[in-house]
Amino acid sequence: MYRILIFVLSISFSQNVIYNDFFTDNTLRFDYFHSGVADTEHVSLDELRLEGAWPGSKTNLIDEMHLGLYRFEVNDVESNELIYAYAFASIFGEWQTTGEAADGVWRTLHESQRFPEPKQPFRLVLKKRNPNGTYNTIYYAEHDPASRFVNRFPMGNNNKVWEIFNNGSSENKVDILILGDGYRKDNVRQFKKDAKHLVGVMFNTEPFKSRKSDFNVWAIDVFSDETGISNPRQNVWKKSALDLRFNSFDSDRYVLTFANKNLREIAAQAPYDAIMIIFNDPKYGGGGIYNLYSTVSSLSSQADYVFVHEFGHSFASLADEYYTSNVAYQVSLPEFEPNRPNVTALFDPDNLKWKHLIDEETPIPTPWGQAAYDSIAVVYQQKRRQMTANGVSADEMETLFEKLKQSTIPMLKSQKYYGKVGAFEGGGYLAKGLYRPEIDCIMFSRNRSEFCKVCLEAIERMIDWYVK
Repeated sequence: MYRILIFVLSISFSQNVIYNDFFTDNTLRFDYFHSGVADTEHVSLDELRLEGAWPGSKTNLIDEMHLGLYRFEVNDVESNELIYAYAFASIFGEWQTTGEAADGVWRTLHESQRFPEPKQPFRLVLKKRNPNGTYNTIYYAEHDPASRFVNRFPMGNNNKVWEIFNNGSSENKVDILILGDGYRKDNVRQFKKDAKHLVGVMFNTEPFKSRKSDFNVWAIDVFSDETGISNPRQNVWKKSALDLRFNSFDSDRYVLTFANKNLREIAAQAPYDAIMIIFNDPKYGGGGIYNLYSTVSSLSSQADYVFVHEFGHSFASLADEYYTSNVAYQVSLPEFEPNRPNVTALFDPDNLKWKHLIDEETPIPTPWGQAAYDSIAVVYQQKRRQMTANGVSADEMETLFEKLKQSTIPMLKSQKYYGKVGAFEGGGYLAKGLYRPEIDCIMFSRNRSEFCKVCLEAIERMIDWYVK
């Protein structure tokens, strides 16, 4: 029997923590090792690392949205008061859903959490969220900010930091940091061009277009010895500065880096709330993990779409709304309502979490031509898998993408409830049992260059968290 859990997404950002009572103006970074298998995990300290000035909000210090799989908390030891909390997802959390983890293969991944430097001894707590919304503690330890064990070695300044645009103090802005991988030093002009172009695309997309004044965007020149990134399926190995790789979790298009500490040391040269990595490669690919980073191939014809789509994951914890593509995860029907803002299991149709956006005449669940869509999309995915196995060129794959768009755009737009908010079955990698808010959205297909109304609202809520 399915159980119902309602997540309240209309939240208040008020809180009682007074920044100057507990924190300095600096940033501390908690570096740690995350180890385990599908049903077991352990966290062990690597080090505490002093960074530069704290770039985040000094008003909103306790995250009350409870998105993501994990929650990081900082408590003042003397008063036992919760003084900072932050929700996130992680590569390790994703890896736990793979077949490798289910087979009992242990892995250790490096992760980091950043927070304002406390003035007094503090307690760090890492928690993992259960499907029913409760939490289990997986790390708990007290630390002294004055300890000799805090790494205070000066942060490097070997890379040029430059601004794409700057709207004011980081304290009440969302600071985005653009990094490049697979760009040689003689590609510096190309990196700047690619970064400015993609940022321009995103800030021509709502809600970023209307909220541009709430953002700063920085970039760091990071150069590799070779052009491009590694592609293990094709036995292509590149020595790139950030060690991005295709085929993460054995998913051909999924691009991540597992060199977290190197990434963090480079990124710490600039203020940032969110990291976006563009890589100099023509092969279609990317990735995005909530409150970690997003990646995109800058040379793919789909770069504009992927750049915005993946930021939806990494910034607002938006779920993928598609369900026909291959993914690395083992996905099953949920027993509880997902905490992602843009998918629902529809356990309680009368209290749908985006009910306030639905017209009275729209039925729930909402009918759409899923069988007709699947007859096109499933055949496409079969063809794509075969082409991937055969190692076809990026140009041939781009041609296939375009054929799919030409077939599905008119089909989706012909649906009665196109452009309306409802509950359309198929989403979150499941054809049945999960529902998305609209027929099409930038989180569903490459056909549409806009977010649906529910995704727009979720992004706006996250922007408000940083700036209000």
